[in-house]
Order: sequence, then C-alpha cells, then structure tokens
Amino acid sequence: MALAPPPTVILGSIAFAIFWVLAVFPCVPFLPIGRTAGSLLGAMLMVIFQVLSPDQAFAAIDIPILALLFGTMVVTVFLERADLFMYLGKLLSWKSKGPKDLLCRICLISALSSAFFTNDTSCIVLTEFVLKIARQHNLPPYPFLLALASSANIGSSATPIGNPQNLVIAIQGKISFGSFLTGILPAMLVGVVVNIVILIAMYWRVLTVQKDEEDPVSEVAEEEVISHQFSPADFASYNSQECNGSLEPTNDLQNPSQLHAIRNQTTPSVSEVQMTLSSTKDSTTNSNASKDETNDTKEETNPSKDVAIVDKPIEAHVIHSSKGKVDYLSMKWKRILWKFCVYAITLVMLIAMLLGVNMAWAAIAAAIILVVLDFKDAGPSIDKVSYSLLIFFCGMFITVDGFKKTGIPSALWDLMEPYSRIDHASGIAVLAIVILVLSNLASNVPTVLLLGARVAASAAAISKEEEKKAWLILAWVSTVAGNFSLLGSAANLVVCEQARRAPNIGYTLTFWTHLKFGLPSTLIVTAIGLTLIK
Repeated sequence: MALAPPPTVILGSIAFAIFWVLAVFPCVPFLPIGRTAGSLLGAMLMVIFQVLSPDQAFAAIDIPILALLFGTMVVTVFLERADLFMYLGKLLSWKSKGPKDLLCRICLISALSSAFFTNDTSCIVLTEFVLKIARQHNLPPYPFLLALASSANIGSSATPIGNPQNLVIAIQGKISFGSFLTGILPAMLVGVVVNIVILIAMYWRVLTVQKDEEDPVSEVAEEEVISHQFSPADFASYNSQECNGSLEPTNDLQNPSQLHAIRNQTTPSVSEVQMTLSSTKDSTTNSNASKDETNDTKEETNPSKDVAIVDKPIEAHVIHSSKGKVDYLSMKWKRILWKFCVYAITLVMLIAMLLGVNMAWAAIAAAIILVVLDFKDAGPSIDKVSYSLLIFFCGMFITVDGFKKTGIPSALWDLMEPYSRIDHASGIAVLAIVILVLSNLASNVPTVLLLGARVAASAAAISKEEEKKAWLILAWVSTVAGNFSLLGSAANLVVCEQARRAPNIGYTLTFWTHLKFGLPSTLIVTAIGLTLIK
C-alpha cells in the first residue's frame, strides 16, 4: 500500500502520536486526561483532520470484540459475587509447605484463573491476598508479586478471553476457542513452569532464609486472609454482601455475631457463639430485673426462644425463632443453589465456546441468563462493568484504523516482510523481536491491530495453516512481552497499584525490580514457547 497524500500522513501521524503518548503515559503533565479520554481525542482528531470520514470511523469499531468484552466482564462480576475468587484465595494458603510451595501455587492459580477470567481481573482479586500471606510468613513480597503478574500474563495467552489482544486476534483471525486453546496451551504450560524455575533460581536465598532487614509484621489471621472482599473487572471494590439483597440486616438483628454470620453466609465460630450466649444471657438478666414491667419484654429476651444452638459446637448455627425474619438454613441453601447456577452457566459458556459457538454471543447469553436468574435489579451488577475500557477500545479502533490509512504501517511492514517469513526459524525470530519491541513501545493491543492483518496475509501466501500459526505467534509474543517491564502490560500496573494502596501492608514494586526479573524471563519464555506453537 502506497503512502497517503502528505497532509494525511502528517495529520494522521500527529493524531496517532497524541493517542500513543496518552495511552502509554496517561498522566503526562501537559495533558493529564488519562487513557480513555486520550483514545477518544485521537479518534476525534482522525475525523477532524479528515483522515477518516465519520462513517469510516464508526465502521472501524469492532462490535463483536466489545460484545465479548462486555459479556465476560458481567460473568466475572457474578463469579466474584459467587465467591469463586475467595476459594482461589483459600488455595493460596491451604496447607502451604513453605515459601517455594507458596510461590508455585501463586504462579499456577494466577495462570489458570487468567486464562478464563482475564489477567487483569486475576491480578485485581489476588494481589492483596498475596501481600497478606507474604506478611503473615514475614517474607518479602516482591518475588510473590512478580510471580502473580508474570504468570497472569503467561496464562492469559492460552485462550481468546484471557486478555484483550487475544480477543482481537481470535475474532479478526476467525480462530475458534478450541483451536486457539490447543494451539497455545502447550507453550503456556511450559512457559509457566519455566517462569517458576526462573523465579526460584533468582530468589532462592530470599525464599529460603527470611530477610533480617524486613520489619517484623504481626501475623495476619488466616480467617482475615481468606475473607478479603475482592474488586471485579472495573477496578472498583465490590461488596460481596450485595450478593443477596435479602440478607440486609433488620432491626431484629441486634447481636453483632448474628449479623456477621448472616451477612457473610458462613458458619459462626465457637467464640462468636459464646459471645452470642453471653450477650443473650446478659439481656435475660436485665429483663428479669425489670420483669414486673411487661411479660413481652421477658419473652423477647429469653434465649431459649430467640436463639438455638444446634449440632456440634464447631458447626454451631445461630438460628432465629419463628418470630425472627431470617431463616439461616433456608437462606444458606438458597445461596448454595444460586452459586451452583452461576458456576454451571459459566461452565456451559466455556463449553459452548469450545464447541465453536460464536464467542461474543455465548458470553452475552451467559451474562443475560445470570442477570435473569439473579431475579433482582441488575443495575448494581452491571454498574461494575468497566465501561471506561469499552470506550477506550472504541477510540483505539478508530485511531489505529486512521493511522493505517496513512500507509505508514504498511510501508514499514513491506521493509520487514522479507525477513519475517514464518516458514523459517530466522523469520520467526525476527517477527518475534518486532512484536516484542512494538508491544512495549506502543502497547500490545495497538500492536496487534497494526500488525495482525499484514502478518496474517503474508503467512496466508504460504498456506492456511501458516496463517493460523502467524496469528497464534502474534498472540503469544504480544502477551508474554508484557512481562518485559513494569509498563509492559496493564496486569503489571494493576499489581503495582493494588500492592501500593493496600491498607497497612502496602508495598511498592519498583520499575528496576521488575525489569531485573522481567528481561530474562520474557526472552527465555518467549523463545521456548515459540517452538511449541502449533
């Protein structure tokens, strides 16, 4: 493709440069408007500069990708409400056999959860867990934070719903969920193992001997670690007590231990039951002292009528009498049934994608079914969707399409194409280096949008199988490239920010600490994975 007229090239390049600066450095002093507004500004400039017409700009927006993003985010919100991520958090500390075992668990859980629930979401919901567990064992947090972020990036490469660039590749390349998974899964599994080995080798001493210079930190109770409430995909905290609107406290629930047990839908501990008995006993004594006033007061404060302790002490339940408005056991079973439905619908969605059903419609259908089964106002759940991310994608689609119209990406690819043919090992290496560099300079999603069609077209000239392989190579390298530096992927920044802002246990993961690990890990994992892409 020849270059466009000079005015179009210049103005289109200016619009794209503004978008790039604000996407990579969202808080630049001269225009601190953020990534989302930056993408919209770039899109608007493409239209104002007449690089694109308004109709071309609207046509550049890829609706199936946005639909898939929206559907998976809604499903993730319901999975968070169904405590899936709480169970993942429990796995981190359950019968842990030491720091190295903990590091391996973090890598595996992060990779697997990222493959199906996106890398950003996994990092959001697991970062504070990792910090608390590290502090609980008086260990420096940085090896575990690096394990979380890097494994999330590697794991997300395995499926089309693992990260945004994979969504683009699967839809533009017309690759089914099953083909995508089988093509990259071997590289992902080996990559996670290699990443674990590199982490253990680099931080062997830290993971073997507790650092003396670490300030002693009081132990975090296990109950506190596993009961942490998570934030869903929109980077905003979400109170899991909204999972069931009928569990709101009433005036009849005055005892804190009863309220805690009902709100959290968990069995109260022995100490809580003892507090309940003590509280009700005190209230009985007070009522007996004033029993001449009314008989109603005496009846209401009688523990034998208001509270019953059933089963063994460890499994004690605080159950209200027929006068109460809450039936704990009934609500507990309703909650269990609702959770089962959420998990079952999510599983059916994944199976449908594996069978070749349109991924966008499968995700939208699962989201709508979950909303209907929730049988309440869907507003609070749908509000948790990251609409700023969807808007960012709209602006980015328009901006990148406008930059393509200038002819610059095609001209650059024409120079690189003879050296980047994927039917030779040297060509794959050159292509991987180009993707790696661009992914860290321009971010991975714009890189995929800029290179994807041309790389696939070049490979299609060889064979249909080579075209699919080219798309998968693009997915693998652009995703693992995120581990190169702290700014390489959104997942890295999520871990860094979540760790820094964690109350009482905050930790700052520096750029150089990440680069020291990220550089060798990215190069080694990328190279090994390329030999396994099918």
